[in-house]
Amino acid sequence: MRRTKPEPREVVADVRYNSVPVTFFINRIMKRGKKSVATTIVYDALDIIKEKTGKDPIEVMDTALKNVGPLMEVRPRRVGGATYQVPMEVPASRKMTLAMRWIIEASSGRTGNSYAEKLSGELMDAANNTGAAVRKREETHKMAEANRAFSHFRV
Repeated sequence: MRRTKPEPREVVADVRYNSVPVTFFINRIMKRGKKSVATTIVYDALDIIKEKTGKDPIEVMDTALKNVGPLMEVRPRRVGGATYQVPMEVPASRKMTLAMRWIIEASSGRTGNSYAEKLSGELMDAANNTGAAVRKREETHKMAEANRAFSHFRV
């Protein structure tokens, strides 16, 4: 185990929207170090959102991340010989990470022509509290609610 926690790195805001969450999103979508491809995908998706909704795409993305981010999740905890699923609150950084991961997974599973269209569709659905990513958050909350009896095992 580590003795100290590593200090968080400074993340530079993206060029077009001057937004840190967009940079995180680009880095999450990036595969095999192809950042320019990931950047093109995210910017195209945000352009599609602007066309379809007429709203600011950054606001749509922020509401989508807020709607998908879970408040509670279950973490395994060994007590004696048994492992209990203990519900715990989700820290803000993990909330954003999980929301982005679930939106990206859900957009991969959608039907559509380009990945940018899939991503924009999932972001718009998440902003409207519908879609697969929001369903994933609801499942996580149900799991935490079902295991509320073990909440006294919190660390």
